[in-house]
Amino acid sequence: MVRRTHLAWPARTALLLAALWFFSAGPAAADEITDVFDAVLELTAKIPADARTARGLGTFRRGSGILIDDAGLVLTIGHIVLESNEINLFRPDGTRVRADFVAYDYDTGFGLVRARDPLGVKPIKIGDSSQLEERHRVLVASSGGRENAIGAVVVSRRPFAGYWEYLLENAIFTAPMHNNWGGAALISDAGELLGVGSLFVRDAVRGGRPVAGNMFVPINLLKPIFGDLLTTGRSGGPLKPWLGLFSQEMLNLVVVSWVSPDGPAEEAGLLRGDVIIAVGDTSVSKQIDFYRAVWAQGEAGTDIRLKIIRGRATLEVTVHSGSRYDFINPDTSY
Repeated sequence: MVRRTHLAWPARTALLLAALWFFSAGPAAADEITDVFDAVLELTAKIPADARTARGLGTFRRGSGILIDDAGLVLTIGHIVLESNEINLFRPDGTRVRADFVAYDYDTGFGLVRARDPLGVKPIKIGDSSQLEERHRVLVASSGGRENAIGAVVVSRRPFAGYWEYLLENAIFTAPMHNNWGGAALISDAGELLGVGSLFVRDAVRGGRPVAGNMFVPINLLKPIFGDLLTTGRSGGPLKPWLGLFSQEMLNLVVVSWVSPDGPAEEAGLLRGDVIIAVGDTSVSKQIDFYRAVWAQGEAGTDIRLKIIRGRATLEVTVHSGSRYDFINPDTSY
């Protein structure tokens, strides 16, 4: 017997509309769409074995990079190039172009590199991600041209909390899933860049039955920090306090799942399995609340008072926070 499965509208709409509209006639001319696909290039990076991120992210990383100006500036998701000592871009014909690290922004996750030689393709136009809402149709394109692009639908706009002390207040979630999401381009039907691919997620649709998809960093987050990234290699303004821990949200509890060696949390004595129940006088039960409460305490270097449960004991631990940038070396001078 065949069991009929009923999906909520976001999942059903995403899967049906994506199949129906892919490469349908739209405002962008066919030659303009081809240019857009050519602007999404293969990007590889090599990372020293003793780099801090080598253990978790590997020493060879591959994804996509998106050409955004006429001078070889390429936008990607930053973890691909973080702590790299060699970066390569590949033109559509497969020829290699060496690239230099330009910037990494921990808060958004964006990374920038610049090609040393001309790439021979046109840059993509930057769009306005604030206008992107649920049910909007989009293209998701990785390197490899038109055949490596898929039609998709925005199925959610909502906050996203990552286990690595990372929070986007208004992330973009799309379905169906693109397999090569790292640094992929989220493109409007006008051929403009709306976001950069960050993750595969199992819960692209909010609530109900899980639907696999991708999470994108909205392109509008790049605009206010773009000048600082080009001049200093990171965004300006106060740095958020960083604790140096990974966490999981389990049954309305924030549980420490890993502690960075030599990081602030380890120095304060936090352990894997500790349950964080308060930051200062603020109770927390979700990662989003935990991060917001920590960052509300002040800038990097602020002492963060945590209340934790360890076994059957309730303890208070004070973490002298640091800056993520002091813990890693994000550029190629590693």
